Formats: sequence, structure tokens, C-alpha cells
Amino acid sequence: MTTRILLADDHEIVRHGLRLLLQRVGFEVIGEAANGQDAIRLAAENCPDVAVLDYGMPLLNGIGAAREIMRVCPRTKVILLTMHTDDHYVLEALQTGIKGFVVKSQAPADLTKSALPADPLTPREREVLQLIAESKTTKEVAKLLGISAKTVESHRTRILKKLDTPNTAGLVRYAIRLGLTQV
Repeated sequence: MTTRILLADDHEIVRHGLRLLLQRVGFEVIGEAANGQDAIRLAAENCPDVAVLDYGMPLLNGIGAAREIMRVCPRTKVILLTMHTDDHYVLEALQTGIKGFVVKSQAPADLTKSALPADPLTPREREVLQLIAESKTTKEVAKLLGISAKTVESHRTRILKKLDTPNTAGLVRYAIRLGLTQV
């Protein structure tokens, strides 16, 4: 069964490029929208498997559209497409329940990957990563896991190094891709 996708971006050329990319690897694009309101309407009519939403759309941004789409079609997974990489954008997406976060400067394959590379993290590092992605402070993580704050910081440093990412946004994106977050 083919995965059915709804595309929403206010730039027609971006939608066209995404449609071609997704169709080339076997996905079915069931609708396209240029704004958040149209995305909600199309989602309500078709309940796609996945909705790929641009963060910065007119009438209603991607976060607002995602909230409503997940309300009317609870099984629809939402992927946010954006040019923003700041931590607060990633955290806002995560807290909304968005399942993926793709930066427009990433390679096209990042949107269509069906398998992730092997996870380099230990089970304890995955626990720490999940709690970081859920916006827990170092002290909160330490208390929840029964370890010292210094040990939490050591885990965080090793995770950053293993994932070759310089900041929390990278950690949260990785946690989203692995499905470690409980939103």
C-alpha cells in the first residue's frame, strides 16, 4: 500500500519539486495546498498518511495547521518543512506532536529516507536524549534517572559528539527521527 501524502507550502515551485521527489520514490501525493487553511481542508477531506507542512505559510502557519490536522485526522503524521534551525522552532514542533522536522537546506534524501542509520547511542544515552528532547533540565534528568547532574552533563557531551551536532536543536531533531519523544 502506497503512503498518501499531503503537501503544503506557499511556494508553488517548492511543492512541485517535493511532489516530483516523493513520486519518484513511490509515494502518492494526494493534494497540495498553498496555505494552512487549505491544508486543513484537504486533510479533513482525504486524511492522508503524512502531511508535509511548511512552517511559514499564510493564513495559518505550519504549527497551527498541524494542530488542527492532527485533531481532525489523528492517524496523520505531520512533518514540518522549514528554513529555521533555532532550538525554539524544533521544541515548538516537538511539543505540538509533529513527528519530523526537515530543514529546507538538507539533502532531498532526508525527506524520503525509509531507514535510519544504526543508532550509535547506548540505552542510557537514549534515555538522557529523550528527556533532553522533552525539555527537561539537567537537574530534572538527574533526579528522574537517579544519577548526578555531572553524569547527565557527561552523557550529553558524549551524545553531542557521537551525533556530531553542536547544539540541542540537533539532539531534538535526532530524537524526533528515532521516535524517542513522548509528546
